[in-house]
Amino acid sequence: MAKSKKRKALVFTVIGLVLAGLTAGAILRKREVVVTVQTEKVSRHNLTEIVVANGKIQPVVQVKISPEVSGEIIELPVKEGQAVKKGDLLVKIKPDFYIANRNQSEASYKSSVAGKATAEANLRKAGAEYKRNQDLFSHKLVSESAFDEVRAAYDVAIAQLESSVHQVEMARANLDSAEDSLTKTTIVSPLTGTVSKLNSQLGERVLGTVQNMGTEIMTVSDLNEMEARVDIGEIDVVLIEPGQNVRLEVDAFKDRKFNGAVTEVANSSANSGLAAASSSTSQEATKFGVKIRIKEKEVFRPGMSVTAEIETRSRTNVLTVPIASVTTRLPKEKEKGKKGDGKTNVVVEARALNNSSAPNTNSLAATTNSPATEGTNSTTVDKKKESAKPIEVVFLVDGDKVKMIPVKIGISDDSHWEIIDGLQEGQEIISGGYRAISRDLEDGKKIKKGPAVGELAKEGDGKKPD
Repeated sequence: MAKSKKRKALVFTVIGLVLAGLTAGAILRKREVVVTVQTEKVSRHNLTEIVVANGKIQPVVQVKISPEVSGEIIELPVKEGQAVKKGDLLVKIKPDFYIANRNQSEASYKSSVAGKATAEANLRKAGAEYKRNQDLFSHKLVSESAFDEVRAAYDVAIAQLESSVHQVEMARANLDSAEDSLTKTTIVSPLTGTVSKLNSQLGERVLGTVQNMGTEIMTVSDLNEMEARVDIGEIDVVLIEPGQNVRLEVDAFKDRKFNGAVTEVANSSANSGLAAASSSTSQEATKFGVKIRIKEKEVFRPGMSVTAEIETRSRTNVLTVPIASVTTRLPKEKEKGKKGDGKTNVVVEARALNNSSAPNTNSLAATTNSPATEGTNSTTVDKKKESAKPIEVVFLVDGDKVKMIPVKIGISDDSHWEIIDGLQEGQEIISGGYRAISRDLEDGKKIKKGPAVGELAKEGDGKKPD
């Protein structure tokens, strides 16, 4: 009797466990995750692609003032921010040394002129003596040796006059150089503008640019014509052309936008020189300078920060989807092994949708043959997985599920992507939320439409709805 009771108890226990398992499986099946999403229809819009870049406001015309001669500043009648006219005195350098040098060169010049006059007189004298002795020699009244001496003296006089002429020219050049250096002790404004930067002070000694870089005393700028100078990456710079419209935001002028136009695009990168000098620079992003003329007149100051939105390409009445709707996924891979042939086939499938709303599945099969060894087969599969590149996809609403559709995208603006291939106008696609599109949704995933929320809403997680 005891054994019979134990056997019955064991049977009831097994039956209970089986029923419990079946109940748990049914509950788990009912708790399939459903993702809450927002949807939107594929529609047509006009798109304008924009390249955004940062930079500084600078005058179109600005001149850095550096002296050509060295010396002490004895006059500095301007201040930073002061307006100046073309020809106004900016700097005067102490001229004493250059006055003395000019006087010395002038004396040398006068001495060379006097030497030339002496040489001319000697030549006239030697010429007359040579002519008289030539007549005597023709009548055999002087010896040949005496006539040779007279002729040699005449040739020497000619050479001395030629040398004195060159000495006069050299002295004249030295005098001109000395006078030019004296003139350069006074610097006047080359344009009408504003002293936008002043680096030197009265009494400071400055270096000239004759033998070295020189001292940058000040900068004079024409603030009536301003431009934005921005740096564009090498990927986007090929889209930039002179004449393109630009919207500018200057940090100093909040809630205002200015209009501009591209005037110049650099042909070489801004950091190309540094890249050759430093190996670390080669890791920096390559940038190209772009100049943008500002159309409005405003009290801009050189060095103000600016953000430029350059309109590069535009499309009219094209199929578009929200930017958030496009994401990337890896193509699905299936491994199929044939028994007995010792080979492995790797099939890569990509789903596409034709012009109708019904799905059309195309399979691209790539077969890799290798010996039937475990290590070789796994290596081949791994290489296939590593070589697979992400593709752009959107999720199409298909009843209470989604269908992952590969798409070909074109240009974009700040809110929409252009769809070149893969979708049709009026189709309903997933537009939010961000986490659902970027991570949670997969082909065939169940969905429900709901309001946009901060966190992903799911059914069957054991939480009561609010």
